Amino acid sequence: MDIVTYGAAALLLLAGLASLAGSRLARNDRRLARIEHRLDLILDHLDPRHQDSRLDEVAGLARAGRKIEAIKTYREVTGAGLKEAKDAVDRLTA
Repeated sequence: MDIVTYGAAALLLLAGLASLAGSRLARNDRRLARIEHRLDLILDHLDPRHQDSRLDEVAGLARAGRKIEAIKTYREVTGAGLKEAKDAVDRLTA
């Protein structure tokens, strides 16, 4: 094998490792967001005064029929995923 083949193989290996690291970081970010959301739920249960005023904003947006904005705000406040945020906003309007 010549130097070009070794170089190409090394680049492919590095690209694969970078892809693996990126997917692990994304997975860890999602896990952290779920953990933070659950912690917020626990804190809200233990101390109702802890509720974020932006959740009131979410409820207002949902009641006003502005579901997409409500979902977006809910995700910003809680770090929830899209499905979880949509389900939460749907529960507010039900």
